[in-house]
Amino acid sequence: MAAAQTEELVTRKGTHVTSIIWKWFGFDKADVEQTTVVCKVCRNAIKTKSSSTTNLFQHLRQKHPTEWEQCSQLRECSVGSTSKDKHDHAGKRQQTLAASFSKAVPYDKCSARWKQVTDAVAVHIGMDMMPIYTVEKPGFLHMLKVCDPKYDPPSRKYFAEVALPKLYNETRQALYEKLDSALFFATTTDLWSSRSLQPYMSLTVHYIDENWALNSCSLQTTYFPEDHTGEIIAQRLKDSLTRWKLDEENMVCMTTDSGTNMIKALKLNQWTHLNCFGHRLHNAIGK
Repeated sequence: MAAAQTEELVTRKGTHVTSIIWKWFGFDKADVEQTTVVCKVCRNAIKTKSSSTTNLFQHLRQKHPTEWEQCSQLRECSVGSTSKDKHDHAGKRQQTLAASFSKAVPYDKCSARWKQVTDAVAVHIGMDMMPIYTVEKPGFLHMLKVCDPKYDPPSRKYFAEVALPKLYNETRQALYEKLDSALFFATTTDLWSSRSLQPYMSLTVHYIDENWALNSCSLQTTYFPEDHTGEIIAQRLKDSLTRWKLDEENMVCMTTDSGTNMIKALKLNQWTHLNCFGHRLHNAIGK
């Protein structure tokens, strides 16, 4: 009977009920105006003002200890959750402000991050053989700004005089260490001209490492303004091997085209010569 009577009570209408206390209080269905608050536990009417719940809390605390304990626990959970939400919101707001402020401050040029991005740009220029003025092109600068707004790139002069020479020295030292472990090696060289007809000589080394993997490394491309005689080429090749700490006694052979000056240079150095098959095939087709 008590359960049936409890189910007949309805919650307060017309106002969004937020107080936990209304879990134990309500109104009789017949009380259309909802003027008399009724306790769901003992069914007693409680005198209270329309907007006040003080008497309801007092009634529960004095008359129903078990329900009061439940009410107190729910109130603590509710207050704690609200405080946490406010604290989290304030924390997020502070983080947002801090993040916004940090975005406006560029990296210090002595910071690890600035050096990391600058080194990566230098690798891009060197590995992809890009012109140094790439670092001043609007599209490239836009890409950097989108990727990392706090990065302020240095000038092309910095890359030409600092970043790229540093990368070259580091790469050369790493290559020295790799070549030092190679017992024997072979080389390839070629004389060629750029689009502006500037003469160059390239040198490539080939070796098998301790894991039996074939490696090929382009050691250098040097400006060659001198006459392309066999004697001059022979001396330049000797100097190149010395520069890279390669012992010519351990060189199996050197591959070149069939030019008479190249053939003469290798004979002067008493090196084993291997003709380039591609060059010979090209000459044969041309005839």
